[in-house]
Amino acid sequence: MATTPASTWVARVPAGDSFTPSQREWITRAVHNAEAVSGLKFSVFVGIAEEDSRGYAERLHQALGDPDHSVLVMCDPEFHKLEIVTGVAARRVLSDLECRLAAAAMQTSFAGGDIVGGLTAGIQQLGEAARQPRTLHITRPVERLGDIG
Repeated sequence: MATTPASTWVARVPAGDSFTPSQREWITRAVHNAEAVSGLKFSVFVGIAEEDSRGYAERLHQALGDPDHSVLVMCDPEFHKLEIVTGVAARRVLSDLECRLAAAAMQTSFAGGDIVGGLTAGIQQLGEAARQPRTLHITRPVERLGDIG
């Protein structure tokens, strides 16, 4: 499972239930975009975690519908904790380094008091990092040279 560095936030940010409808829509849109480009499932939890934030995030991740193909971003603004948990299949396309880079981008925004901007940027960054490569497929059988005439 991917790990994130300890946080060094300086600004206080609101808990998840303090988001406006438009802020929720921004986060939802980032999740949908990340899912569309990566083929993975993304979930976001913003709220107070238990004392062991990593263990709490891992339990949340395991409770998801398809944890193997899922990425959970857990943000605890009260105690300045950020965790990114990836499932087995997600880990194949999303490295620890890519998770740490996304976490660093999020923490930079959080430090400025922008939790929504940090979450949306980080989720989009994770989705792009896990982007499935485009493949070219032939949609009809290849004709043999002798059949072309």
